[in-house]
Amino acid sequence: MSDRVDNAGHEDYLSAGGGGGGDDDRDELDSPFKTLSLDSDEFAYNMKHPKRGKFVIINNRTFNPETGMNERSGSDVDAASLYQIFLRFGFDVGLYHNQTKDQMLRLMISAAGENHSDSDCFGAAVLSHGDADVLYGTDGIIAIDNFIAPIKSCRTLVGKPKLFIFQACRGNEFDNGIFQSDAVGEDKPKGLVIPMEADVLYAYSTVPGYFSWRNSSKGSWFVQALTQILSRPETERMDFVRVLTRVSHAVAHQFESNASRPEMNRKKQVPSVVSMLTKDLYLGPKK
Repeated sequence: MSDRVDNAGHEDYLSAGGGGGGDDDRDELDSPFKTLSLDSDEFAYNMKHPKRGKFVIINNRTFNPETGMNERSGSDVDAASLYQIFLRFGFDVGLYHNQTKDQMLRLMISAAGENHSDSDCFGAAVLSHGDADVLYGTDGIIAIDNFIAPIKSCRTLVGKPKLFIFQACRGNEFDNGIFQSDAVGEDKPKGLVIPMEADVLYAYSTVPGYFSWRNSSKGSWFVQALTQILSRPETERMDFVRVLTRVSHAVAHQFESNASRPEMNRKKQVPSVVSMLTKDLYLGPKK
């Protein structure tokens, strides 16, 4: 779906008494929660590796005619803004324009094949058309699950934050908004097994089923808000999920479509953040 342009089985019971019967059953796991304060630095990712990490930006602005996808005017503005902000945070940023679906996947496979042992984290941003659970390469669609799979299985990124930012539609619904009245009254122990889905964060420009708005001269609402907020010095001391909450507030409250077609005018948008991070993440500039 084209993103719209704004003309302006098995359970383990850990609680006492749960589960049943075997010599290996435990009421609770060995955990730092027993002895550490919840605001301990132990619950923040180690961002003191020699390198911040790799950040891949895929900017798909033009598409093959057979896809039926229009040019994404304003996307170059988004790409440039993201490049500058993540460069400032110390990432090794690579910017790739107009990638086919196979080229997009190869970029992830190549990144996953690198040694990230000396890196804090990994990040990727895709600026493209999209639909439910898919992104567009210049020649067709690629499933988001397939796109991210190589990174999730990269052994040298286990236990490290992996960030994915998607500026793309996720359906064809418009958000009409609703009136709000005033209220009345790191290093893992040897042998530890963690879920493959752990330590991954997805920041989508919109919620499932909805359009994602983009201004033809200023770029998308989501990337505008993200880069403007990340450029503020106080975000260096804020957990990244908390920063993204501020981004969601900005998109939801400060943007509204201004289109000549009545059915596309005065529409709203809110980003969607899906976090499986297991620690706090602070992205201040690399020292």
